[in-house]
Amino acid sequence: MLQFLIDTLVRTTDLALIALGLSMVYGLVKFPNIAHVQYAMLGAYLTYALHATGLSMVVAIAIAGMLIGALALMLHMLLFRRLLRSGPAMTMIGSLAVAMLIVAVTLGVAGSFPLMYKLPLSAPLVIANVRLGLTQLYALVMTLVVLVLFTALLFTTRTGRAMRALSSNRALAAASGLNAEHITHLVNFSSGALAALGGSMLAMTSGAHINLGQDLLLPVFAAAILGGLGNPLGAVAGALLIAVTETLVTNLNFGWMFGTSVAFLPVAYISAASFLILLLALLFKPYGLFDREVRRV
Repeated sequence: MLQFLIDTLVRTTDLALIALGLSMVYGLVKFPNIAHVQYAMLGAYLTYALHATGLSMVVAIAIAGMLIGALALMLHMLLFRRLLRSGPAMTMIGSLAVAMLIVAVTLGVAGSFPLMYKLPLSAPLVIANVRLGLTQLYALVMTLVVLVLFTALLFTTRTGRAMRALSSNRALAAASGLNAEHITHLVNFSSGALAALGGSMLAMTSGAHINLGQDLLLPVFAAAILGGLGNPLGAVAGALLIAVTETLVTNLNFGWMFGTSVAFLPVAYISAASFLILLLALLFKPYGLFDREVRRV
């Protein structure tokens, strides 16, 4: 049971920050940005490149986050804001094109071979015969810290109240004197930085590879939709549900069905679990578990 809990938390860590950023920016710009998961992939590669120059991992992740945040903001200002004049559907298609361009450029620059971070070897933490790698522990702690800080920002500061007001009713919030453009720019930058942070922490165990963003696409969007697009903390809850489902699917012993002592589903079925949860959500809770508005997708 403890192993299941730890595996679930580790998988939630892989998804939570990226889903948080995706849902947060959707709340303001009202289109699902498919390129968002590729920001995570770029963050992983940038962190690897910066760390290879001799910078500490913390500094490398911080710089990569700022650079990807700046990229996300630049794409919004130069491209997505213009595409939104034609509607969210056209903008989503444009974000798909951006995602493909990011993958193509990264493939040409970094190649297809996975790049493993050169981290010092350390003994894993052992809790009741359950092993937890120190990099996984660091990722868990970092994710928790970011979520606590984001929650405090959202509910205790003027910026957070402005974000919630703009997400609920942009026209009314703007009429009340809020600087909608400034808040939107801040959220786009923050979403890109969060995606880079999530991708960098994931790459500490899996390495930076070209398919990192593609592997995240379905579970991250499933988590965001489950939580209600535009509901950032709901996206984190959705990530937890996706993690529970994926971990359960790959840890159940189906040996009794086939008359053998051991029979587990292959890891490849993890994506099938996300598909199943997403399909059930669209059938029975199309606006998410927390009933946020997603009709503009």
